Amino acid sequence: MELKEVFRPLQVGSLTLKNRIVLLPMGTGLAKGGAVTDELIAYYVARARGGVGLITVEFTVCHEGAKTAHNLSLLDDSQIPRWRELVTAVHAHGAAIFPQLAHQGPQISSAVTGSPVVAPSAVPCPMMKEVPKALTRDDIQELTKGFGDAAVRAKAAGCDGVQIHGAHGYLVNSFMSPFSNKRIDEYGGTLLNRMRFPLEIISEIKSRCGNDFPVSFRYCFDELVPGGICPEEGALMAKILEDAGIDLLDVSRGIYGSIKWIFPPHGTPVALNAWFGERLKKILKIPVLISHRINDPLVAEIVLLSGQADLIGMGRALIADPELPRKAKEGRFDDISPCIACNQGCLGRIMEGDPIACMINPSSGREKELPITPTDQPKKILVVGGGVAGMEAARVAAIRGHQVTLCEKSDRLGGQFCLAAVPSKKQDFAKAVAYFTTQLNKTGVTVKLNTAVTADTIAAASWDVVIVATGAAPLVPAGISGIENAIVSTGHDVLSGEVPMGDKVVVVGGGMVGCEVAGYLAERGVGQVTILEMLPDVAMDAIAVCNRQFLMEDLSAHHVSIVTGATVKEITPDGLAYTKEGKDVSLNGISNVVLAVGVTSFDPISKALDGKVPELYVIGDASQPRMAVDAIEAGTRLARRL
Repeated sequence: MELKEVFRPLQVGSLTLKNRIVLLPMGTGLAKGGAVTDELIAYYVARARGGVGLITVEFTVCHEGAKTAHNLSLLDDSQIPRWRELVTAVHAHGAAIFPQLAHQGPQISSAVTGSPVVAPSAVPCPMMKEVPKALTRDDIQELTKGFGDAAVRAKAAGCDGVQIHGAHGYLVNSFMSPFSNKRIDEYGGTLLNRMRFPLEIISEIKSRCGNDFPVSFRYCFDELVPGGICPEEGALMAKILEDAGIDLLDVSRGIYGSIKWIFPPHGTPVALNAWFGERLKKILKIPVLISHRINDPLVAEIVLLSGQADLIGMGRALIADPELPRKAKEGRFDDISPCIACNQGCLGRIMEGDPIACMINPSSGREKELPITPTDQPKKILVVGGGVAGMEAARVAAIRGHQVTLCEKSDRLGGQFCLAAVPSKKQDFAKAVAYFTTQLNKTGVTVKLNTAVTADTIAAASWDVVIVATGAAPLVPAGISGIENAIVSTGHDVLSGEVPMGDKVVVVGGGMVGCEVAGYLAERGVGQVTILEMLPDVAMDAIAVCNRQFLMEDLSAHHVSIVTGATVKEITPDGLAYTKEGKDVSLNGISNVVLAVGVTSFDPISKALDGKVPELYVIGDASQPRMAVDAIEAGTRLARRL
């Protein structure tokens, strides 16, 4: 399929964009003390080189009270030279660049900024919970000037325009919203009063930078909280913003109180905001950008052809593959490293205070650290195990010029990802398996399925390097009497379809895997599903709050019973017994007990191989059970240094 709309140029104010793909302003954690770093430049240059039309640089503070350790800033003129380096490097590849000018408002902690939290009113964010200081008129004028000062510096650095962050519950959005703005002066109450602060910022930037300096505005058409901005009011806001002189409207939704919609995970609808873009296109003349879960260039083409948007915003998709635009233009769709909306590397790493990463693309955010360079000493490499860690190690080693063979004892590649893709809202994981499988074929890796190897057969074949990536096996906990009973199986058995399920199932273990297995069974018609978990809550190993919120809603919708603080003591041929708060409880008439209490490393050969091959490595879960983002990173790091 030829993508004609995606690669058609577009006029945004005085600026011509070469295509319709825009990198969204997702935080990277690569700035240091507000400054542009070499790592950050490398990150954005990779996306510019990959063919994106416009880069919206992440959250950039324009007031001293909003400074954090890892946010970019345009607070003083001393930062202009490094910004100019970034702009020049991006322009060299034909992309335009806008910084996103922003202030966190009530959605930050004073412990992080070292300054009081501020907002239009003393109304705490439901997630951060810190009561903010209500801004005075003088404070508001100072903040307005700060946005203007930052825009002037952006223009001096050569930026093509700026974006005002008026979405996701941050300061500008919090003024626009009846959920957070409880003022009764000229900045509150009516819609026009609530819009006064953003309109003054637009006027400030336009008056100081000129009408030929494009201004984009990211706004929230639906906050998805009681009493917040709704789509009807959102449409009116869009018209007001257009009349105020903005050149581009970037459409989003959700605030921290509905954060799952800001970073919707796998299982949510693709192009989930496109319907509202279609409404805006009927009332606006300026370009409309639609985003969220548009991670496929073919879907982007349909959204554009349908008249639902003028521009497509991609965040996680371009983290997963900065070359997505170029590959799509060349028709190389199966070479695109897919975003599977897992949130493990992008959102998860950022929330942990680490720089951005990507499960499928470990080089993301590490462009300077993890280049793939050709080897000058080709080696004969055996990878044992066809899970994602082994596949990534094999892929990168082959690209570098090594002779790679991968042996997998089962009849398919993918390992635990094949099981992860079984629950109804996780089919995106199958895209990752398909991508890695295709890349192994294209890079010349010899793949041998249904091939079990032993230490003796390996030692006899004269390999230079052996990489053990045999994964993990379900953990069977000790101390439970009767665990050998026929009604007992594992979560892996269930997802692989090896065990028939009756109508009354108990899942032992309430981590993410146990919860997903329970939801899968309930959705597939099991009449009564119960989760037993030792800890005070379930799914606490979720790496992103968004993923957990959707999962918990699914469990509730399918009437899955959850018992926490429960320790299983005995399993009988038709039931089990557990203790909770010192009391014994028995469940009878149970058809199946499913163990989902974690995994243990499965490595049957490395000890026997020790000293028998020149180089021996154990990676992924075979070394230590871990998140997939960590396992794949281990594979890629090893292959890059061989």
